[in-house]
Amino acid sequence: MATRIRITHLAAAWALAAAMAAISGAADDKEAWLDAQAARPRVAARIEDTHVAIDVDGKPFTCYTFAATQKYPYFWPVNGPVSGKSVTTETSEPYPHHHSLFFGCDRVNGGNYWQEANERGQIVSQGPALVEDSGDRVVFTDECLWQQPGNEPVLRDRRTVTVSAPSDVLRLIDFEIALEPLVDVRIEKTNHSLFSARVMPELSVKSGGTLINAEGKSGEKGTWGVASPWCDYAGTRDGLTEGLAILQHPGNRWYPAPWFTRDYGFFSPTPMYWPDGDGIDLPKGEQVVLRYRVAVHAGDASEAGIKRLWSEYERSAGAE
Repeated sequence: MATRIRITHLAAAWALAAAMAAISGAADDKEAWLDAQAARPRVAARIEDTHVAIDVDGKPFTCYTFAATQKYPYFWPVNGPVSGKSVTTETSEPYPHHHSLFFGCDRVNGGNYWQEANERGQIVSQGPALVEDSGDRVVFTDECLWQQPGNEPVLRDRRTVTVSAPSDVLRLIDFEIALEPLVDVRIEKTNHSLFSARVMPELSVKSGGTLINAEGKSGEKGTWGVASPWCDYAGTRDGLTEGLAILQHPGNRWYPAPWFTRDYGFFSPTPMYWPDGDGIDLPKGEQVVLRYRVAVHAGDASEAGIKRLWSEYERSAGAE
């Protein structure tokens, strides 16, 4: 029964995609366009204490948590569109400092903005603001300071997060971050860097799940250290297959960055582990903008059409 439900939802998504394609070829058909918009899930966001809560059609999807006591802000949970259960883990062994879906970095001017005690460094949110709180998408911004307690910050980042739900089996998180060095910054070679996800243990390769990149290479053995536009992690839990893909924006510096991957459930495009030389220098005031698209989906990468999603993302990047 669970498998039949998943296939039915995927069929609905493909039907919606076909309908949208037809509509794009007949923009003057206002009635068809309105029907398609009515079928699209509605997204809503609200700020509650120390998190931005985001719902899709009234059901929880994700929260962006930003408490001042955290090492860094992160998304938790990141719920699958069919199961309603998180496809990412808030913390688990090994390496419990991996928090779901997050952005961080170690070895930044000697500071650690990835793991260990906050005294080594924190990425401190200054408080997010909602730009669009409901509709086909929601948008919020946040400004964060990278600093060690008692010291001046070394980096400021400005984030723009856009969340949408193109169908009932797909959720998108578009994450844009502008890094502004407030002093000359040196990032030494490190595997602990930048945008990352840690899936639930039961969805990992070690539990029978699938990690695959754009070239069709799979598992840690096939994807580790390989430069690729995207990677997808998916697995089956309680009879339902769901997963999460990270797509690198073609305009990113270091694109396509090599991936640091693990069969226990971690994956990240990580340029800092394969730098030219022994590190990366970011001069004071030289802004670096990085963008990523996260696709949270039903089915595996093939069933979810991640290749097609990547092509659409690439085309939209070219039109910017």
